Amino acid sequence: MIPRYSREEISKIWSDENRFRIWLDVEILACEAQCGLGNIPKKSLGVIKKKAKFDTKRVLKIEETVKHDVIAFLTNVAEYVGPDSRFIHMGMTSSDVLDTTLSVQMKQAGEIILRQLEKTSGILKKKARKYKNLTMIGRTHGIHAEPISLGLKFALWYDETQRNIKRLKSALNIISVGQISGAVGTYEHISPKVEAYVCRKLGLKPANITTQIIQRDRHAQYMSAMAIIATCIEKYATEIRHLQKTEVLELEECFTKGQKGSSAMPHKKNPITSEQLSGLARVIRGNSMAALENIPLWHERDISHSSVERIIMPDTTILMDYILNKFNSLIENIIVYEKNIKRNLELTKGLIFSQTVLLKLIEKGMRRENAYKIVQTVAMKCWETKIDFRKLIENDKDMMKFLNKKDLDSIFDYKKSGKNIDYIFKRTGI
Repeated sequence: MIPRYSREEISKIWSDENRFRIWLDVEILACEAQCGLGNIPKKSLGVIKKKAKFDTKRVLKIEETVKHDVIAFLTNVAEYVGPDSRFIHMGMTSSDVLDTTLSVQMKQAGEIILRQLEKTSGILKKKARKYKNLTMIGRTHGIHAEPISLGLKFALWYDETQRNIKRLKSALNIISVGQISGAVGTYEHISPKVEAYVCRKLGLKPANITTQIIQRDRHAQYMSAMAIIATCIEKYATEIRHLQKTEVLELEECFTKGQKGSSAMPHKKNPITSEQLSGLARVIRGNSMAALENIPLWHERDISHSSVERIIMPDTTILMDYILNKFNSLIENIIVYEKNIKRNLELTKGLIFSQTVLLKLIEKGMRRENAYKIVQTVAMKCWETKIDFRKLIENDKDMMKFLNKKDLDSIFDYKKSGKNIDYIFKRTGI
């Protein structure tokens, strides 16, 4: 991932240095297990543990010649260890090292993302509570519908984030497996006890069954979880973009001191973070599709997945960390224009209470078909004339045969839209 969208902690996980360090851990742990089984002399294990190291530049240089990364690595390690290096990688295949290491890296990266997501959850819960009773207009199809509260909007995002936390935890569990099972997964030249030992030391579980590789449905689930999380963030960002439109301006991204919005128009304050989040989510969704396409491989393995994973795993996790960090900052510092929220709530002159009028007429004895027709007729007149909906109703003889002032006071009351907010908040755990 390019530096622009990379944060240091998670980027280090995908560095050559960290990757080779985990490779060395896997190889040494396998030697420890083999020694415990009597397959490696204790003296040789001591030499391996004392001398085994690598030089990243040297490994990459050797790879230029041998065209095989694991062989290049083992060659470099052997240069440090000497004759006892013959016991390293005994009975193993490259994918035992590669796939177990990839699981460790994905677990490390996923745990960072999980912490970010849990922070997202906390911020959204706080905002939901703060704006629980701030009445605003709800919109369907982009058109004013009925009142909601800003707190409910944040509560919805919080609830969705809770599901994303569960998805990610499940994906982390699925990917936290390793393998030390040999060339085609049959343990022909190595004991399953070696695998069990290595996995336990690395905080993994042995995969129940493998071929030459850990099966890629696991990786696809992990990547799909990332794609869902990113798409949910895009959903929230898209809402913020709509609510920051000049003619709406209910929410606004924080505009920092010295920030410029446009090279041409000095007045501009653009929702650039939300737009950035929307764009980057597309990359993660695309990567998840590539992960799905990595599931079907030839027989016990080919390497068509390998080059893809070298790109999509680092890029996706680094981007996901970046996206969540940006979104958390965005929501923490979001500007709420309560006056504009009130203005927009009243923009349609009371039309948003049309269903309440309809239901009241039905309650008072009017047939639904007739009630709908008469309410719609008056509503269309309100659209055209911009005269208050309530005033038009008061001047409509047919409607006022069924309604009185007390009814109208009850109908045109914003407070009633929030009567079940406590119930909803309790159900979402806020």
